[in-house]
Amino acid sequence: MDPRRVPAATYRLQFGGGFRFAEARELVSYLDALGITDLYASPLLAARTGSPHGYDVTDPTRLNPELGGEEGFAALAGELQRHGMGLLLDVVANHMAADPENPWWCDVLRHGRRSPFASYFDIEWEPPRAGLAGKVLLPVLGEPYGRVLEKGELVPEAGEGGFWIRYRERRFPLSPDSSAEVTTVPGGQEEGPAKGDPRAPSGDPDRLDRLLERQHYRLAFWRVANREINYRRFFDVHELVAVRVEEEPVFEATHGRVLELARAGLVTGLRIDHVDGLRDPYAYLRRLQERLGASEGGRPFYIVVEKILCGDEELPPEWPVCGTTGYDFLNAVNGLFVDPAGVEALDGLYRRVTGRGADFASVVHDKKRRVVADLFRADLQRLVRQLGRLAEGDRHGRDLTLEELEQALVEVTVHLPVYRTYVRDYVVGTRDRGYLERAVGEARRAKPALERALVFLGRVLLLEFPLHLGPEGRRMWLDFVMRWQQFTGPVMAKGFEDTALYTYNRLVSLNEVGGDPARPGLSVAEFHRRNGARLRHWPHTLNSTSTHDTKRGEDVRARIAVLSEIPGLWAARVERWMRLNAPEKRVVRGRPVPDADIEFLLYQTLVGAWPLREEEVPEFRERLRAYMLKAAREARVHTGWLEPDEEYEGALLAFVDRILEPGPENRFLEDFLEFQPFVAYYGALNSLAQVMLKIAAPGVPDFYRGTELWDFSLVDPDNRRPVDFGLRAARLAELQERTGDPRDLAGELLAGWRDGRVKLYLTWRALRFRRDHRRLFAGGDYLPLVAAGPGRDHLCAFARRLEGTWAVVAAPRLCVRLAGGEAGPESIPPAVPPLGEAAWGETTLLLPSGAPEHWRNVLTGEQAVARHGTLPLADVFRCFPVALLHGEG
Repeated sequence: MDPRRVPAATYRLQFGGGFRFAEARELVSYLDALGITDLYASPLLAARTGSPHGYDVTDPTRLNPELGGEEGFAALAGELQRHGMGLLLDVVANHMAADPENPWWCDVLRHGRRSPFASYFDIEWEPPRAGLAGKVLLPVLGEPYGRVLEKGELVPEAGEGGFWIRYRERRFPLSPDSSAEVTTVPGGQEEGPAKGDPRAPSGDPDRLDRLLERQHYRLAFWRVANREINYRRFFDVHELVAVRVEEEPVFEATHGRVLELARAGLVTGLRIDHVDGLRDPYAYLRRLQERLGASEGGRPFYIVVEKILCGDEELPPEWPVCGTTGYDFLNAVNGLFVDPAGVEALDGLYRRVTGRGADFASVVHDKKRRVVADLFRADLQRLVRQLGRLAEGDRHGRDLTLEELEQALVEVTVHLPVYRTYVRDYVVGTRDRGYLERAVGEARRAKPALERALVFLGRVLLLEFPLHLGPEGRRMWLDFVMRWQQFTGPVMAKGFEDTALYTYNRLVSLNEVGGDPARPGLSVAEFHRRNGARLRHWPHTLNSTSTHDTKRGEDVRARIAVLSEIPGLWAARVERWMRLNAPEKRVVRGRPVPDADIEFLLYQTLVGAWPLREEEVPEFRERLRAYMLKAAREARVHTGWLEPDEEYEGALLAFVDRILEPGPENRFLEDFLEFQPFVAYYGALNSLAQVMLKIAAPGVPDFYRGTELWDFSLVDPDNRRPVDFGLRAARLAELQERTGDPRDLAGELLAGWRDGRVKLYLTWRALRFRRDHRRLFAGGDYLPLVAAGPGRDHLCAFARRLEGTWAVVAAPRLCVRLAGGEAGPESIPPAVPPLGEAAWGETTLLLPSGAPEHWRNVLTGEQAVARHGTLPLADVFRCFPVALLHGEG
């Protein structure tokens, strides 16, 4: 695709929680100075009151008044335009807030199927339970309905638009035809509310129960949601209801304001949230491009999709988009800094310490089964009923029981290796056929007793219609497949991302959205192959290293990856720490808390996220407590979100507190603080290399808020903490004002690496160069480079070439090994920067034919001259650990 505007670099801002349009406007000049070309905004449409993220949209026809409304947005857009910057907007197409603040949802609750908005939402109006026919189940009560009713917590009241039922801080509309009952005082009543007072029924549970029975919804205990809810949700979040954006009127209503902003030039790109939740992503994206003018001969609009690719999966080539939000790049570049040999040793350590023997694929399968049963039972049953109707019309499926069909459906869903397939018409493409045949085949091998059911289900998913099946029957088969495709993504997300990644903790830098913890890193050759493919197919995709959804920040991952280079030293430390801290464990129901697996996660988290400044440690302890509680609940082993085990959680948090308590008796903390700075230093080198590769690789580099300095954030909500933008702007201004030899500045920044200015400096200089050479990085050739000599395995380098302009990027990897490796299991080797002859010796960088002879290092100002097509790496890395070389000729 050749879109109208391609960002050179994006910067993600999270609006909400006090960060509004006005605050963003104040940052525009700073971002421009940094080298950012496009602000990348979280959702900006009206959302629930106090929303910290904006994904719970209540009114897509207007901008969020809490952020500053139309006036505030206009000021921000004007400031962006004055700086020549664009705006990439996050669009929530899959769902809206299931809250009476949402006027469309409120109208559905008030009028039921008669509401003009009833067709906007994905509601099953005729569920199998008779009492829910024509109603929407609202699982909002903190206790069972009868108890809440009899405690008098459901209170009728008058309000805007009619009468309401209030429950604590929430309220729900009453239907117009029940208004008379609300305000009528029962015969013979002499005291209490007067006639016309909506509190009239509140003192009579029986009467109030009858009133609520007449509504178009049923208030229910929250625990019934996952088994009986009758509307499709965003994952298992019942506060977010799916919309039927595949219907044109719904599309127009939900996207009208965004399209207006885009046509006016105020929004220059779109990021589509959770595209896998849509019934037909291709049709949606095509319609979106058409509404933005691409169908009228105009160039396509810049659109990227939040799509998680698994393994070697590729984005469907027919989608009219510029790429993804960048998890594929994140996992590729992250893998460069993992030593495969070290991972093999860590595998033995992990098995020895935890007793875990299962491979990761088995863990994922088990967790997917678990979340289907715990979180998506209602969604599964809806699919089973559909499948049962198809079986009744098929001679080979008619004798299959619903139980057999359910088990078969679970197994195929569990074994599907990707988030979903994209069957959308009556032909199953080669890509989708491969995934479906693999899933059915693995399910048949795992569950041979389900052979007949799995064979039938396989025929349905592959649309292998019986000869006698007519057009309506074929439509029913396709409808089932398309609804199942909306089911498998949430199961993968909750089973893999939100459960398995917290229960397989061998090396958690690999435990990332779209990652594969079982894969031992990524070779330089494979990194180059993927970059070349990205340039050919998706040259304008986003390249991310941190997002609001990553499991840990980029600098945390970079530190933890170092452990793969020192498996012996790490093993000795972990086993010592476990011995030292064993007395600090409480015993809960006969088991010490924490178990070895979550303790192993805790030590990696400490190594990865420990602050660089002593004054930040008290706050970090509180952050760590919150993180470990979330990690334990997500793992769903000893506690969970649905059934929290307070005794276990208390013991876990007490353990965290005790092992981090300062004092002369805390031998663990003393030993940890001796070890951690070594990992932090080499982690910083990994981080700098990662930034350099991101900025120069094919694709658009994306920066998550605040990560231009060191960022040791953990998973959400930790990564939504306020960012000190004033500090960042001041430090950038200081760097810009510095005069003198750039080599001196680079050396000073590297020596003082702990304050983060070195990362800011690299980001600024490299982004400014990229912005000044947009065509080179947007479409220039990508040429993998290799090195010769003793350090050749410790380099990732490539050239970008367009006409007569060249850039060469060089970044070190596995720097502990480059410096000589582990000194021994008990001694911490010195931290050595990968600079000069001491690190690189006679290693040289081999340049391609036709490359310039003279080069200038953009980061240090140094000049280099190629001899016989080579550059000595000792010169390339003379005073700075990454290099960006500019050549002409």
